[in-house]
Amino acid sequence: MLKPFLFLFSFGMSVVGFMYMIIYLNLLDQGYDLSEYFSFISKRFECMIGLVGFILINIIILRRKDYDIYL
Repeated sequence: MLKPFLFLFSFGMSVVGFMYMIIYLNLLDQGYDLSEYFSFISKRFECMIGLVGFILINIIILRRKDYDIYL
């Protein structure tokens, strides 16, 4: 029961974080270049949430308790 809850929570974190990264792409229209953009989003908490959520999803999916091969 814990694994599906953690997956959904991590998925929500990823959606929110990557949504903000896409929203902040509007800074490129304001004259920022890519290095300033990446510097800006690396300091934003909501963008870090997206990366943490993505890492948690990968850990949840790739971690197994059994290594049996099902044929």
